[in-house]
Amino acid sequence: MSGEPRVTVLTRVGCTACAKAEEDVARICADLGESWTAVDVDSEVELRAEYGDRVPVIMVDGREHGFWKVEEKRLRTALAG
Repeated sequence: MSGEPRVTVLTRVGCTACAKAEEDVARICADLGESWTAVDVDSEVELRAEYGDRVPVIMVDGREHGFWKVEEKRLRTALAG
């Protein structure tokens, strides 16, 4: 694991779906040796405006991969490529 994390979870404090997504991403990334991070959408006006109604949002390599839940097989495939 080096450099910028490949996976970012856009999240919000108090969001139970976000907590579940973070758990899933942490487990999957650990399995694959990938790094990840979480960013609170409410920390930046632009993030809140773009993603605030869809959290959690999963980003892979800086691009939106999915939202509301982690699709494990799809995420694993994206990280393998």
